Amino acid sequence: MNKKWPLIWPVLICLALPLIAAWFAYPETHLPPGFGVFPPDYDQPMPGFNLTIFVVIALVELAFGIFLLFPTWFGFQPVSPSPQPAKKPFPIWFWIGAAFTLFFWWLMWARVTPFGSLVYYAFSPMWWGFILVLDGLTYRRNNGVSLLSSKPKTFVISALVSVFGWLFFEYYDYFVLGNWYYPNTHIPGLSHGLIVALFLIAYTTVWPAIFEWYTLLKTCPKLATRYSQGPKLALPAWLLIWGGFALIFLMTFLPYPLFWVVWIGPFAVVAGVLMKLKIWNPVSAMATGNWTPLILVALASLFNGFFWEVWNYGSAHPLPELQTNPNYWIYNIPYVNVIHIFAEMPLLGFFGYLPFGVLVWVVFIWAGKVFGFDSSIELEQKP
Repeated sequence: MNKKWPLIWPVLICLALPLIAAWFAYPETHLPPGFGVFPPDYDQPMPGFNLTIFVVIALVELAFGIFLLFPTWFGFQPVSPSPQPAKKPFPIWFWIGAAFTLFFWWLMWARVTPFGSLVYYAFSPMWWGFILVLDGLTYRRNNGVSLLSSKPKTFVISALVSVFGWLFFEYYDYFVLGNWYYPNTHIPGLSHGLIVALFLIAYTTVWPAIFEWYTLLKTCPKLATRYSQGPKLALPAWLLIWGGFALIFLMTFLPYPLFWVVWIGPFAVVAGVLMKLKIWNPVSAMATGNWTPLILVALASLFNGFFWEVWNYGSAHPLPELQTNPNYWIYNIPYVNVIHIFAEMPLLGFFGYLPFGVLVWVVFIWAGKVFGFDSSIELEQKP
């Protein structure tokens, strides 16, 4: 326990800081409105569109897009890609996953079907089917090596970590007054206990989906080497840790301007702790000039986010009053909640998926060190 304490105490502080701040920020209740209601359904008016903030965020995102497209402009050296691994036939779980994905996708979007109440349970089977499809694609493109085929224990554990990991962010969402909420949590005929169970099952899909996308992107030789020889950037661990603590504390007092701290604060603290203890993670890899893990897991999250948002939107529209997906969510983000293209997520909000992907990985590495399991998602190549 003593050896693990340097890993544990910073996360405990991340959990405690919002509560401590709320004691002073809300002198009457000592808690933010809507706190403790699960699944969260708190909805209140947020600050409206702000052109200045919108333009600033858009310019930052544009700059990052240029960085991704033209890395040599930023000091990255061209690297010859490795040979493409031999291909294997699709495994059986790919076809099973494809069948589940297509059936439950149709069921979730059709909503009124001969299958009756089965529609209420479509979300998680669809996503687990999609995860199997991604794994099968990696298996085929990577000479029979994938997370499920080569690291089944890590694959299963990632689902368990995913539950507690996403509950952590649901907890933080209370303190920014509901950047997202779930309006369909009171469907007639579904008990509150059943709704809670459906949410916890749905939470198992977040980490595995992002990791599957990461391993799939690594099967693209040009992409896998594109960011491997870049500038050596060693971020100071102490600044990440204490800067993250400060942001998390202030987030409760300034929930609108600091809404983005939900992702950046814990990311800074956990990554900083791993770096301080000399535990490899995607952020520390930049110190050697290898930006590939950080960028590819960020892109993995972004690509998966597209499916999250499109499938979520289609489960409610064009008739949102017909409530058949209890897991359906809506965003309530200050200043930039405009331009929705077949998604509840505002256009600029997709950028948040990039740091979220890195956060997912560093949390998994942290959990692996605390609980003693293999948290590596890198796949060895077969000759």
